[in-house]
Formats: sequence, structure tokens, C-alpha cells
Amino acid sequence: MGTITININDDIEKQFRTLAHEVYNDKKGYLGKAVTCALQKWIDEVTQRQIAERELKILDKGFDMGKLKFTSREELYER
Repeated sequence: MGTITININDDIEKQFRTLAHEVYNDKKGYLGKAVTCALQKWIDEVTQRQIAERELKILDKGFDMGKLKFTSREELYER
């Protein structure tokens, strides 16, 4: 387990503590569980955004599909 000491806005802290208490019912470690859940959600969102940006860069570069071997649609679907 790690320990992080942070300073946050008083209003945000009050709201967070209130919601964490409602969700985890004042069980031992409820605040740590709520912070862990919030941090994991943030990590997941940032990771997904990074993956999307990386994939969009690949799409922007384009793909070399080679030369078409067919000159017309009829030739392609000839039976």
C-alpha cells in the first residue's frame, strides 16, 4: 500500500467525503477505497484517451493497400 498526501479544495473534500460515506457506509477504510476507485477511473480514462490518440495518428498516416488488380466492379464480381 502506498501513502499519498495531497491538498484539495475544501468544498471538493466535503463532497467527496459525503459521497464516500454514502457509498461505503462508514466502513473501515471507506475513504481509501473511494480514493482508489476514483484514481483507477481517472487512470482508465487517460489510458483510453492515449490509445485513441495513438490509433488516430496511425489512421491519419493511412495504409498502403497496394494496387487494385481489378479495373471494374463487374470484373471483381464476375461469376
